[in-house]
Amino acid sequence: MQREGESIGLTTVYRSLQSLVNDKVVDVLRRDDGEAIYRLCGEAHHHHLVCKGCGDTVEIEGGAIEKWAKVMAEEHGFREVGHTAEIFGLCAKC
Repeated sequence: MQREGESIGLTTVYRSLQSLVNDKVVDVLRRDDGEAIYRLCGEAHHHHLVCKGCGDTVEIEGGAIEKWAKVMAEEHGFREVGHTAEIFGLCAKC
């Protein structure tokens, strides 16, 4: 918008990002330093590999995690269970 000569406040940007999070269009990740990273995600359930250096993110499937979460929930009497998994490390570029 700024390139086209229009002004926009940070409050508007973050309000729009939060709306996209609420609509599950993007998700948000908090880095160790507290910075929020917003990322566009696919519609299917998945997990992420996240680079601690540059913040690059790769969507991955988590078959073993899915099984483990289901077993843990059943063992403890939980139902309607959901989960997220983030795996952190350094990517090949970093």
